[in-house]
Amino acid sequence: MIEVIFEKTGMPEDVLQVKESPAPEPKSHEVQIEVKARNINPSDLMFIQGRYGIQPNLPSSAGFEAAGIVSKADADWLLPVGTKVMFTAQGTSMGTWREYITLPAKQVIPMPEGMSFEVACQAFVNPVTAVAMVNKSELKAGEWLLLTAGASAFGKFAIQVAKSKGIKVACTVRHDEQKTYLANLGADLVVNTEKEDLKKVITDVVGEGVSAVFDAVGGELAAKALTCIKQFGKMYSFGVLSGQAMPLNTGLMIFKEVTIEGFWLSSILQRISKEDRATLYQETQAFLMSDDSTAEVAEKFPLAEVKAAIEAYNKPGRNGKILLVS
Repeated sequence: MIEVIFEKTGMPEDVLQVKESPAPEPKSHEVQIEVKARNINPSDLMFIQGRYGIQPNLPSSAGFEAAGIVSKADADWLLPVGTKVMFTAQGTSMGTWREYITLPAKQVIPMPEGMSFEVACQAFVNPVTAVAMVNKSELKAGEWLLLTAGASAFGKFAIQVAKSKGIKVACTVRHDEQKTYLANLGADLVVNTEKEDLKKVITDVVGEGVSAVFDAVGGELAAKALTCIKQFGKMYSFGVLSGQAMPLNTGLMIFKEVTIEGFWLSSILQRISKEDRATLYQETQAFLMSDDSTAEVAEKFPLAEVKAAIEAYNKPGRNGKILLVS
């Protein structure tokens, strides 16, 4: 089989290698999966650079999220050969950017009937995070949510999840063409922070401020988003796409009694009960299978062309995910 590995951390285009390796053999409690589609997420690239919450054990394979077909079953036949499945390899020794992977059968989720590999391979990290964060925020219909990086894959899912619950959504972008795109997706307000003053626009439209912010960017944009929160509001920080820490306005936190809280899906999934995880996955799958859900793909590349896929991923103004397919 071919797989994508890296022997040192660094920029993906510099350190990733495509090599031939033997296909892994499953243990009795594991299944072997022929991987059909893989999703490129910011967390994948941060992991390769050594900037993620989980550090690679070098040499390491890459990729956290994928979908495929069971090619060898576990000893208990929990997942028969031919079962279409989706899964994450986060927290394991193997990445998904390979033709075959072995995982514990209990860690793998059968794909809903009618779901494509292209949707299933992006059905875990971003949509589950979006559903979990909206639920955690406890926002009510009519309240305002502000998303930084609204045109990201997470942002698009979060817009759709929030709108399904009647929550009003404002979001930030850096390109004008993304404003119409996100408005058509359901955003009530889209602000191009390259041209518009975020705080002024929010004040003019929302008035007292938003009830919650989901921040994926950090840095100066996060600091500006913090000023848009109403009294007793909350910011949930779950990404640092800018690579910069947020300069913290302690006076704002004190006098508005604003709360800033970190959110990391991997940690939360480990803490909650098996029943709560199942409920979260069921809600996410139901959302993805609904007529109102959109999970777009911008381009697909063969696994061997991973560097071309990374180049496409880095193009500004992109709408839709970049997939690695077999």
